[in-house]
Parts: sequence; C-alpha cells; structure tokens
Amino acid sequence: MSDEPIDYIEVELEEEPIELCNLLKVLDLVETGGQAKMLIGEGYIAVNNEICTVKRKKMYSGDNLHFDGDDYLLTLSPDAIPAQRAESTPEPTEPEKKKKRNRSRRNKKDADTGRKPISFG
Repeated sequence: MSDEPIDYIEVELEEEPIELCNLLKVLDLVETGGQAKMLIGEGYIAVNNEICTVKRKKMYSGDNLHFDGDDYLLTLSPDAIPAQRAESTPEPTEPEKKKKRNRSRRNKKDADTGRKPISFG
C-alpha cells in the first residue's frame, strides 16, 4: 500500500446538493447530459470510493468523485448554506413494485356509465 497522499482537485459548490450527472457537465468532463448518464450507468464513475450507477445521485460537500484517473473533492463556498443530506430510502423489492403498479391500474368505474376509463398514455 502506498503512503503517498491522494491529490484532489477541489470543486467549490455554491449550493448543494448537485446531481451527479449535472456535476459532470459543470466540470466539463462530458459534453452532454446524455453522455454523463451513459458513463454513470455503465459504471465509469466512483463516488466516495464506490462505483456509482445512480445518474441523479445527490452530491454534497465532503463527497469525492473519481473519473478518468482524476479525483475531485467537493467543498462548499464560505457564503453558501449547507444542506441537510437526505436519508436514503431502500429501493422497493420486485413484488412491491408490481403491487404499486397494479394498484395504479385499478381505476374506478364511471358513476354514469359503469365503465372503467381508458388510458392511452
């Protein structure tokens, strides 16, 4: 293991949080949001030393980003107000997703006709 300190490029945020895909665009690491989302989805980005595939991950001061051999440390500008980190909610399991989806499809019948409404979207 190397004793050399890791060199970071400091990125000062004027407000937080910032979504990961937007951060890549702001830092000119990608040309488009689509390119950012593709790179994130394919696992080319590490956040806080772990591969991150969450395209809209909220980034805060103190987080670090690793991309293409460079490390970036997010800091907050002195006049900015720190944001509260949102607590992560567990992803719903597959059966919970299906239950939720099926519930939304059960539409009530129209009082006059007795028919269920049709949705084309």
